[in-house]
Amino acid sequence: MKAIKTLALATAVSALAVAAQAETKIGMITTLSGGGASLGVDTRDGFMLAMENAGRDDVEVVIEDDQRKPATAVQIADQMIQSEKVDILTGIVWSNLAMAVVPSATGQGLFYLSTNAAPAQLAGKGCNPNYFSVSYQNDNLHEAAGAYATSADFKKTFIMAPNYPAGKDSLNGFKRFYKGELAGEIYTKLGQTDYAAELAQVRASGADSVFFFLPGGMGISFLKQYAASGIDLPVVGPAFSFDQGILQAVGDAALGVKNTSQWNKDLDNAANAEFVSGFQEKYGRLPSLYAAQGYDTANLILSALDKAEVSDKDAFRAALKEADFASVRGKFSFGPNQHPIQDIYVREVIKEGDIFTNKIIGTSLTDHSDAYAAECKM
Repeated sequence: MKAIKTLALATAVSALAVAAQAETKIGMITTLSGGGASLGVDTRDGFMLAMENAGRDDVEVVIEDDQRKPATAVQIADQMIQSEKVDILTGIVWSNLAMAVVPSATGQGLFYLSTNAAPAQLAGKGCNPNYFSVSYQNDNLHEAAGAYATSADFKKTFIMAPNYPAGKDSLNGFKRFYKGELAGEIYTKLGQTDYAAELAQVRASGADSVFFFLPGGMGISFLKQYAASGIDLPVVGPAFSFDQGILQAVGDAALGVKNTSQWNKDLDNAANAEFVSGFQEKYGRLPSLYAAQGYDTANLILSALDKAEVSDKDAFRAALKEADFASVRGKFSFGPNQHPIQDIYVREVIKEGDIFTNKIIGTSLTDHSDAYAAECKM
């Protein structure tokens, strides 16, 4: 494993000077290779944009590629904790990797701030004072999709997701807010790319609509095959299946699809406008949801560091809970289990020039928290 080490400092350091030891060390474990690489790259790039904008030399970020493998993520986490002596861990995209890393890390007294993965197990009885989800709780965007499907008067929806923790959370979340019948419910293999059998089941099911959660390359494969299948049913999904990178690969097949997200590039607030323009200028592409979550996570950490040192765990934890930073989502706060309370929107896939993207067309859930907070005893 080759670590990428970078100081969150935008200016050059004099050749004669010796860099001082950073006061705070952050370990980012994320997916930078393989089928899920675009998600981790966006997470990293959003996080580092916020760090560079801050222009601070008191924070060091160590970045490693988990290759979307739980065993690799655990090995990296151990290395970061034991050898690198990090104070904070962050960056994991996939919930099965989070479940392999987070309980051990928080059990050793480290803070873990999630830029994405937020499984139900860590929101309820498995909550921890040192664990914060800055993204959502896994069910949330799917709950909003279920609410939207109900408001759209869908009566018989076919639902599917990969067979891993976030996939199970997704279907549970959808069903929690969907009031119609299910035409079918199936779990696919994680990383699957051939959906001929699933599409045959959809066709035979009598469904009037389809809900699916298939992030990364899985979603690209499914949408292309769905468009080619001739099945003419409306599709609903969470942002993960209709995110910026995915849309460019899918193309026209995604136009008009409704999806749910707690963020979009057209949210009208100053922090978001600065983020979107800054990300485009630095990286030459539009930011995704993953980039936005990475950016917010970095700014939350920096806001807490302005008030307390990580070594003073109680004070630093209290500073994180305050969420005293300018979120790209606008309104943002933490619930009692340290998961977000936030609005979740309905977006529609559109085309702006040659770029496929999303626009907000409504709000699905307002000031929404999660279904597990009552089970969290801290």
